[in-house]
Amino acid sequence: MRLGKLSNPELQALVLDYVTPKRGETLTGAGIGEDCAAIRLGEEICVVSTDPITAAGQNAGTLAVHISCNDAASAGAQPLALLVTLLMPPQSQPEDIRMLASQLQQAAAQAGVDIVGGHTEVTDAVVRPVISTTVIARAPKGGMIKTAGMQAGDSLVMTKTCALEGTSILASDYAPLLQGVLDPGALARAQGMIGRISVVTEGMIAAACPGTHAMHDITEGGVLGAAWEMADASQTGLWVDAAAVPVAEETKTICAFFGIDPYRLIGSGSLLIATAAPDALVRALAEGGVQATVIGRATPRGEGMHLADGQVLSGPESDELYRAAMSAKRFSNGE
Repeated sequence: MRLGKLSNPELQALVLDYVTPKRGETLTGAGIGEDCAAIRLGEEICVVSTDPITAAGQNAGTLAVHISCNDAASAGAQPLALLVTLLMPPQSQPEDIRMLASQLQQAAAQAGVDIVGGHTEVTDAVVRPVISTTVIARAPKGGMIKTAGMQAGDSLVMTKTCALEGTSILASDYAPLLQGVLDPGALARAQGMIGRISVVTEGMIAAACPGTHAMHDITEGGVLGAAWEMADASQTGLWVDAAAVPVAEETKTICAFFGIDPYRLIGSGSLLIATAAPDALVRALAEGGVQATVIGRATPRGEGMHLADGQVLSGPESDELYRAAMSAKRFSNGE
């Protein structure tokens, strides 16, 4: 099978068709496009989500914390705690584990969560560190925002710039290759995008704004993949103006070097928000120090999913990060 997440049809046929919630407390279970589960606990909702980090080298601990917290914030839930499973390959040294633990704790402090447990193991089942984090979050009863809540007529708002996570990973893991492509200042800015990958702030702001119907953080498959997932989950059509999507100059340069599409590159740090009140939302986010841009709109389902140039918008496949890794290998081999 190809590297990366299963395609949505594969996920449905191989996994989701076998997973059916039975308990009455389960409000939201596993589904295409839904990153969080919701469990009713009295007058509040416990929101949980889990994610692994497998493709990042440097800053893996930082990414592991933020991707799970981002999932919770995208559901309008306040992250509270994390469980962390850390699997290390046999060649690991104690300092490797210590470094990851330090990254995990620093990122947890930034996100305002506690690491409350998990599992740490050295195993020959992995060839590089694998970190899986599970976030525990809280939302008021009836207050969870789903990916599937987008409505025809909603504007699609995106925060920050696209491919923040992918840019940071590539700039950090392949810095020697990029030294002749980016000047030192630009390379440092690209690497520093790791500090912008939390969407907890914008998630809480958007959840409090009237008119917010759905949210989805941009992960594997990039901004276009995430937009497709929102529309598919919501049973709507979609129109996206790719030219309106903000792309940092460092991201453009790195993606051009590796021959990859920035709109399909993993993008934790940016949040997609479907809203009936885009002007008010953009103002609220700006007041909170968060850049936001209207990049599209939801349409009736029968109109399909399209880009502004008329191209049909397709679902997420293998992330461009994997293509970049193959390009880097060719460069290293002198091809």
